[in-house]
Order: sequence, then C-alpha cells, then structure tokens
Amino acid sequence: MPGVTTAAREETEQLDPRRWLALGVCVSAVFMTLLDVSIVAVALPSIGASTGAGPSELQWVVSGYALAFGMVPIIGGRLGDDRGRKRVLLVGIGAFVVCSALVGLAPTPAVLVAGRVLQGLAGGLINPQVAGLVQQLFPRHERGRAFGVLGAAVGIATAAGPVVGGALIGLGGEDFGWRICFLVNLPVGLTALALCARLLPAAPRRGSPRPLDLPGAALLTVGVFALLFPFVQYDADHDLRLLLLLVPALAVLAGFVGWERGPGRRRGHPLVDLGLFRIRSFSDGTVLAFLFFCAYTGTPLVLALFLQDGLGFTPLQSGLTASAYAVGVAVSAPVGGRLVPRLGQRVLVVALGLFTVGVAATAVLADRLAGSAEPATVALAMAPALLVAGLGGGSVITPNQALSLADVDVRGGSTAGGVLQTAQRIGNAVGAAVITAVFYAVVSGAAAGGTVRQADHGRGYAVSLLVSVAFAAAALVVAVRDVRRRPVPGPAGD
Repeated sequence: MPGVTTAAREETEQLDPRRWLALGVCVSAVFMTLLDVSIVAVALPSIGASTGAGPSELQWVVSGYALAFGMVPIIGGRLGDDRGRKRVLLVGIGAFVVCSALVGLAPTPAVLVAGRVLQGLAGGLINPQVAGLVQQLFPRHERGRAFGVLGAAVGIATAAGPVVGGALIGLGGEDFGWRICFLVNLPVGLTALALCARLLPAAPRRGSPRPLDLPGAALLTVGVFALLFPFVQYDADHDLRLLLLLVPALAVLAGFVGWERGPGRRRGHPLVDLGLFRIRSFSDGTVLAFLFFCAYTGTPLVLALFLQDGLGFTPLQSGLTASAYAVGVAVSAPVGGRLVPRLGQRVLVVALGLFTVGVAATAVLADRLAGSAEPATVALAMAPALLVAGLGGGSVITPNQALSLADVDVRGGSTAGGVLQTAQRIGNAVGAAVITAVFYAVVSGAAAGGTVRQADHGRGYAVSLLVSVAFAAAALVVAVRDVRRRPVPGPAGD
C-alpha cells in the first residue's frame, strides 16, 4: 500500500478483513432509508388516486417520515455507543422492514401515515450506527475511503429518488406502482439484516450500559420536533404564522443545553457530551452540514416541480432529467473521500464552488429557455449544469463527514454521527420549505398552460435556486475559513 506508514500497515493487518464487505451491507441499509425520503415525491399523485388521501394526508406521508427521521438520530447514536452499534442497527433494520410492509400494504390513508411515522423512527436509528461503525472498523487512513462509500449512498439516494420512483411507478402502474416503492425495501432490508448479523463484530463487553438520559432525551425530542414541524408543515399550509412555533422550539432546545451542562453532566450520563462542540473540526462541520443540506435537498424538489408542473413532464421524464444530477453525485462522492487525506478542507472549497456554479448555471438556463424553447430542449440544455452541480454536491457530503468526525473519540462516534445527521435533517427541512416557498410565491397566478406558463415556472425555478446558491455560499465561507485555519495535510506516508 503505497503512501501508508509501517504503523498504519501493521494496524490494517490486525483489522477485520471483512470490514469492507460489512460496510457495503450497512450502506445498503442507509441507502434504503434515505431513498424513502425522496422517492415519495413522485409517488404522491398515485397515492392520492389509489387511496383517496387528501392534500393534508398526502403532506403527512412526506412530513411524518421527515419529522420522525430527524428526531431520533442523537438518541439512537447514544444507544448504539452505550448498548452496542450492531444490536441497535439490527433493531433499526428489522423495524424498518416491518414498517415498510405496513406502508406498502396500507389499506387506508391513516394506516399509511402511521406507517410512515414509524418507518421514519426506525430509519433514524440506523444511520448514526453506520457512522459510528466506520469510526470503529476503519483506521484513520482508511476512513476517507469508507466515508466515501457512505457519502455516495447519501448523495445518490437523495438525488436518485425521483428517478427510481418514476421507474417503479411506470412498472407497476398507478394503483400498485407506489406500493412497490415501499415493498422493495423488504428484500433489500432482510438481506441487509442477515448479512449485518453475520459480518459485523459483536460489541465489546463494558459492564453494565449507562442509563439513558431520559429528561435530556425528552427535551431534545420535543425541541427538534417543534423546530422541524413549522418547516415541513409549511409545504401544506403556506402559513407564515407557523414560524411562531420556532420561539418555543428554541426555548426547549435552550433548556436541553442547560440540562446537559448541569444536571445531565453531574449525573454522569448526559445524552450529548457538549464537549464535542469544543472540537473545532466537529463544530464547523456540523454548521457546514446544516448550511449545505439547506441548499442541496431543496434543489431536486423544485426541479421536479418545474419539470412536471411547468413543462408538463411525466414523473419518469422528470426523473430521467434529474439523473444527470444523480450521476454527478455517484461519480464524485467516492472520489471526494479519497482526496481527503491529501487535500483536507480544500476538497470542500472546490466541491462547494462546483455545486454553486452548477446550480447558478441551471437557474440561468431555465430562466432564459423556458417558454422560448421546446421542453425537451430545455431539459437537454440543463443536463450539463445539473451534472456539475451533482459533481460538486457529491464531493461535499463525504469529506465533511470524514473531517467532522476525524478528531472525535471512537467511543462516542455514533452519538457524534447522530448530531451531524440531525443537523443535516434540520437543513433538509429548512431548505425544502424556504426554496419551495420562494418557487410557489413566484409562480402563483401563473398561466394555465402554454409557453407563458413554462416561462413563469422557469422564472420561479431560477429565483428559488438563488436561495440554494445563498446557502451554498454561506457553507463555502465556513470551508474557506477552515482552510485558512488549518495547515495543508501532508502525504499519507509522512
């Protein structure tokens, strides 16, 4: 292994030789949970037609999953650190499979919504365990590559959901296609469950596990729910008064911080060791994750709205157009992870610059061409810019995970991963709400059809992407500040 020190080579020889295979299985479980965040966007019309669900119920098919998924990563991470990551991961995968069956076979909208909430809770248990297992299974010089695999799953699942959803709905038809979107989790999840049970190492014995900080868990759950709710519900109501809920949300989260600093710490088992945020790489990485996911997640959403509502594309045509974005993510995520040991934070600067340029170019093209060119021509013209945005976006997620967790004690890896993923989930909700709100504000009162409607939606898409550019630029400022603060990493063998 060129470029690896003798000590690192000896450390590698003592590691589990099946660690890469185990990582691949874990990543398949993560991919499954994240695909279910974005795949549902193209399935909503079919769900409504098949089940009779109204607009509010359809909104909660999306929001219920997002809320539940964002509430539990920190608690799940703490349970994994204290009670064994393998055990909690298996519980999460098993529960996700059962809940996916419940959703896919749901006879009524109420059962469907309840299943989605439970599915989100199970998904929130899975992801922090995988981040902790990367810390546990891989030496420092391999973690960039390992997080590259994980980052590819995160990026591809987010970007490819509309593509996969459109294909499955086309395969199964309007009545059954949306059910396949969820039932496909059964063979994937059961296979991952069996292989994780076989390949992952058992948790080391540490005596009695620490008790869970129940008051801290309650405060955090209520605070995160109250913080996420107004943003995810805004998509349905478009009522700015929902933002008033942020006041009690921030008050509860302040109470959580006070508890963790005081009684939680004195009792010896706080939910989150707030000393994590004294690690500069972790605190900066958490802020960058929030800002970037504000920009990243909302971009495919408004793309689907522009293509389907404005240009008249089918879900499958919309998904195929978005595939340029997904391809860029798939190509760049593993590469970004490999470059971390050599370039450090500079990878993030270049990647965020590419993402910003790609998104801005997409906005300009849509604004200039929509209404004056054929819809197919507009989509083809946007494809290179979407590819550039995907190349940049995929190169952010992986390095930021690796760099954020690099200095974190392995024993708290799942909890730290849970904090990082909670920042991502909050960024998802904020970005999706703000970017789509801007889009709808611009296209309100748009013409019923024809080139005027296409032009109106092109303008709305372009203006909404300015919000994405602003969030990405803020993340870029954080990355540039880190580059100025840190020395350039030497070669891996230095």
